[in-house]
Amino acid sequence: MRSMINMEFKLHPHQEKALTKLKVGSILNGGVGSGKTLTSLSFFKKYFDNLDLYVITTAKNRDTGDWEEEASMVGVTIKEVDSWNNITKYLGIENAFFIFDEQRAIGYSTWGKAFIKIAKHNKWIMLTATPGDVWMDYLTVFIANGFYKNKTDFVNQHVEYDPWVKYPKVKKYHNEGILMRNRRQILVPMDYKKTTVRNRQLIYSSYDKEKYQTVMKKRWNVFEDQPIQNASELLQTIRRVVAVDPDRQFNAKVLMDAHDRLIIFYNYDYERDILINIANELDKDYYEWNGHAHEEIPDQEKWLYFVQYTAGAEGWNCISTNAMLFYSPNY
Repeated sequence: MRSMINMEFKLHPHQEKALTKLKVGSILNGGVGSGKTLTSLSFFKKYFDNLDLYVITTAKNRDTGDWEEEASMVGVTIKEVDSWNNITKYLGIENAFFIFDEQRAIGYSTWGKAFIKIAKHNKWIMLTATPGDVWMDYLTVFIANGFYKNKTDFVNQHVEYDPWVKYPKVKKYHNEGILMRNRRQILVPMDYKKTTVRNRQLIYSSYDKEKYQTVMKKRWNVFEDQPIQNASELLQTIRRVVAVDPDRQFNAKVLMDAHDRLIIFYNYDYERDILINIANELDKDYYEWNGHAHEEIPDQEKWLYFVQYTAGAEGWNCISTNAMLFYSPNY
């Protein structure tokens, strides 16, 4: 039984404009906060509500329940939300509607091939903030739209490989006019300008210069008290010298105390330990999203939320705070 439309729900003008341009096989291209999810669900509701709806998204977006929440706003029932990791489970589905959230079908990989097979037997659209940097990124989507029979057909028409390297490397593309025409047929940009202004503040912290120079000049691991073996260890060690400095910890503590609700990004476990110690000193509740724990952002007045860069790399929504702290650079 289908859900009834929520009569209070209304798309914004830029979403309405995109909705008029969408068709099966389109790539809805919009940045964070543009409303790709609501627009895609509205497209399904308007034209294909008689079909079962499947959403293939990132693991985090699957687990947060954001898709189900926004579907209820539109008046849509989703049969299943799953991650790209499990896309092969749906190879036998036919005559349904698929929304592929985020472009993970790049290349002729297992995911890409599964996407093509699913697209052949179902209606579908794709959502992404980054549709493609090079023409090979569009390979699977072009094949799924019927522009090419397979990868060989695409390569024969457009790709010239460099013969002087051992691995396949594209030297140049041919007939790019055709490629641009194909992209125009399927790419639906969302013209959306944010009214909010991002306020970035650089907080400078000191570090132990003597210890830093010991690492750099003597190639000595000051934490393990032994010679550094390679360039990777050198980089990790000088990063750690900077990250554990008391002045950086003090600056982080000031900011963590000043904000009632703050998201803090970090890289390594030793940085996590520092942040947890600060939270305990401030007597503030903290929650985590990393390899240790997958805790949701709490519904309370005050909290700290520690996110490891790799674990939190996928797009996700948080409207309960407007402040983030990057304890260390992500590279």
